[in-house]
Amino acid sequence: MPARRVCVLVVEDEALISELVSEVLAESGFSVHSVEAGEDALRYLESGVEVDVLFTDINLLGPMDGAMLAREVRAQRPEMPIVYCSGRYSPSAAAPPVSGSVFLKKPYSPDDLCRLLERLTANTPH
Repeated sequence: MPARRVCVLVVEDEALISELVSEVLAESGFSVHSVEAGEDALRYLESGVEVDVLFTDINLLGPMDGAMLAREVRAQRPEMPIVYCSGRYSPSAAAPPVSGSVFLKKPYSPDDLCRLLERLTANTPH
Protein backbone atom coordinates (compact mmCIF):
# COMPACT_ATOMS: atom_id res chain seq x y z
CA MET A 1 0.00 0.00 0.00
CA PRO A 2 1.44 3.42 -0.91
CA ALA A 3 2.42 5.75 1.91
CA ARG A 4 -0.13 8.39 2.88
CA ARG A 5 0.92 11.89 1.90
CA VAL A 6 1.12 14.57 4.58
CA CYS A 7 -2.12 16.55 4.47
CA VAL A 8 -2.02 20.35 4.78
CA LEU A 9 -5.16 22.38 5.42
CA VAL A 10 -4.58 25.78 3.79
CA VAL A 11 -6.79 28.63 5.03
CA GLU A 12 -6.33 31.67 2.79
CA ASP A 13 -8.99 34.06 1.52
CA GLU A 14 -6.90 35.54 -1.31
CA ALA A 15 -7.61 33.20 -4.23
CA LEU A 16 -4.34 33.73 -6.10
CA ILE A 17 -2.24 33.08 -3.00
CA SER A 18 -4.32 30.05 -2.10
CA GLU A 19 -3.95 28.59 -5.60
CA LEU A 20 -0.19 29.22 -5.71
CA VAL A 21 0.43 27.75 -2.26
CA SER A 22 -1.78 24.73 -2.95
CA GLU A 23 -0.08 24.06 -6.28
CA VAL A 24 3.45 24.34 -4.86
CA LEU A 25 2.59 22.09 -1.91
CA ALA A 26 0.97 19.47 -4.17
CA GLU A 27 3.99 19.51 -6.49
CA SER A 28 6.18 18.94 -3.41
CA GLY A 29 4.24 15.82 -2.48
CA PHE A 30 1.75 17.14 0.05
CA SER A 31 -1.95 16.43 -0.02
CA VAL A 32 -3.71 19.80 0.14
CA HIS A 33 -7.19 20.97 1.02
CA SER A 34 -7.85 24.69 0.72
CA VAL A 35 -10.63 26.79 2.25
CA GLU A 36 -11.26 30.54 2.47
CA ALA A 37 -12.60 30.96 6.00
CA GLY A 38 -11.96 29.77 9.53
CA GLU A 39 -15.47 28.35 9.84
CA ASP A 40 -14.91 26.25 6.70
CA ALA A 41 -11.64 24.95 8.13
CA LEU A 42 -13.35 23.85 11.35
CA ARG A 43 -16.10 22.07 9.41
CA TYR A 44 -13.47 20.28 7.34
CA LEU A 45 -11.56 19.19 10.44
CA GLU A 46 -14.80 18.04 12.12
CA SER A 47 -15.61 15.87 9.07
CA GLY A 48 -12.96 13.41 10.27
CA VAL A 49 -10.52 13.85 7.39
CA GLU A 50 -6.91 13.30 8.43
CA VAL A 51 -5.11 16.64 8.50
CA ASP A 52 -1.48 16.79 9.62
CA VAL A 53 -0.80 20.54 9.66
CA LEU A 54 -2.80 23.78 9.58
CA PHE A 55 -1.46 26.66 7.47
CA THR A 56 -3.54 29.79 8.00
CA ASP A 57 -3.44 33.45 7.17
CA ILE A 58 -4.19 35.62 10.21
CA ASN A 59 -6.42 38.09 8.38
CA LEU A 60 -9.42 36.14 7.02
CA LEU A 61 -12.87 37.10 5.82
CA GLY A 62 -15.73 36.41 8.18
CA PRO A 63 -16.10 36.45 11.93
CA MET A 64 -13.21 34.04 12.65
CA ASP A 65 -9.66 35.20 11.94
CA GLY A 66 -6.65 32.89 11.73
CA ALA A 67 -5.67 33.47 15.37
CA MET A 68 -9.14 32.45 16.58
CA LEU A 69 -9.04 29.43 14.27
CA ALA A 70 -5.65 28.38 15.61
CA ARG A 71 -6.86 28.57 19.23
CA GLU A 72 -9.87 26.40 18.37
CA VAL A 73 -7.75 23.87 16.47
CA ARG A 74 -5.19 23.77 19.31
CA ALA A 75 -7.99 22.98 21.78
CA GLN A 76 -9.28 20.13 19.57
CA ARG A 77 -5.95 18.80 18.30
CA PRO A 78 -3.17 19.72 20.76
CA GLU A 79 -0.40 18.03 18.75
CA MET A 80 -1.20 19.47 15.31
CA PRO A 81 1.49 21.78 13.91
CA ILE A 82 0.10 25.23 13.11
CA VAL A 83 1.72 27.78 10.81
CA TYR A 84 0.40 31.34 10.76
CA CYS A 85 1.20 33.80 8.00
CA SER A 86 0.49 37.47 7.47
CA GLY A 87 1.78 40.49 5.66
CA ARG A 88 0.05 42.90 8.04
CA TYR A 89 0.28 41.38 11.48
CA SER A 90 3.02 39.91 13.62
CA PRO A 91 2.71 37.89 16.79
CA SER A 92 2.61 40.13 19.86
CA ALA A 93 2.13 39.94 23.60
CA ALA A 94 -1.42 41.25 23.06
CA ALA A 95 -2.21 38.46 20.59
CA PRO A 96 0.27 35.66 21.23
CA PRO A 97 0.32 32.69 18.86
CA VAL A 98 -0.79 29.32 20.21
CA SER A 99 1.87 27.11 21.74
CA GLY A 100 3.88 25.06 19.30
CA SER A 101 3.05 27.28 16.33
CA VAL A 102 5.28 29.00 13.80
CA PHE A 103 4.84 32.44 12.21
CA LEU A 104 5.77 33.06 8.56
CA LYS A 105 5.90 36.67 7.33
CA LYS A 106 4.41 37.44 3.88
CA PRO A 107 5.79 37.52 1.33
CA TYR A 108 7.43 34.15 1.87
CA SER A 109 9.17 31.81 -0.51
CA PRO A 110 7.06 28.77 -1.45
CA ASP A 111 10.24 26.69 -1.14
CA ASP A 112 10.76 27.97 2.42
CA LEU A 113 7.17 27.04 3.22
CA CYS A 114 7.67 23.51 1.87
CA ARG A 115 10.86 23.06 3.90
CA LEU A 116 9.13 24.34 7.03
CA LEU A 117 6.17 21.98 6.58
CA GLU A 118 8.49 19.05 5.89
CA ARG A 119 10.37 19.81 9.12
CA LEU A 120 7.17 20.19 11.16
CA THR A 121 5.71 16.93 9.86
CA ALA A 122 8.90 14.85 9.79
CA ASN A 123 7.58 12.52 12.49
CA THR A 124 4.07 12.25 11.05
CA PRO A 125 3.21 8.67 10.11
CA HIS A 126 2.55 8.56 6.38
